[in-house]
Amino acid sequence: MRLAIISDTHLPRGDRALPEACVARLRAADLILHAGDFVELPVLEMLEALGPPVAAVHGNVDRPDVVSRLPERRIVTLPEGGVRIGMVHDAGPARGRLERQRAAFGDCAAVVFGHSHIPLHETSSDGAFQLFNPGSPTDRRRQPRHTMGEATVTADGRIAFALVDLD
Repeated sequence: MRLAIISDTHLPRGDRALPEACVARLRAADLILHAGDFVELPVLEMLEALGPPVAAVHGNVDRPDVVSRLPERRIVTLPEGGVRIGMVHDAGPARGRLERQRAAFGDCAAVVFGHSHIPLHETSSDGAFQLFNPGSPTDRRRQPRHTMGEATVTADGRIAFALVDLD
């Protein structure tokens, strides 16, 4: 199973749009994960129209109609090995983040989050838990590139995350 992972799209804003390379990867995925900060409901609807199912959470700048459609946090259970991925927009301060999210999402193999716009892939010392932030495909802030993420989930439930540079 192939996952396409984005966060912090912050659309619409001026002439900003999802890069074509991002849209192509979203369309080719089996499941799209969005870790919040769509801003407006038509952005969610546009993602849903691409084809693959969308699992998402709301972010701190999302309009009320987005917030009413999406949870603050969620757990997605994938058919591949029953692997569970937690999702939240703001995973809190960097210090102790991995341990906090592992405790908050119990039996999840990974947590996907956004908010910081800083791409991150961190694995626990025992290798049993991963934390992943795809950065942003549209609002890189102080980061050198626009980014998104992908993950491959194998039949036995292993998850391999990868950051994708879009510039």
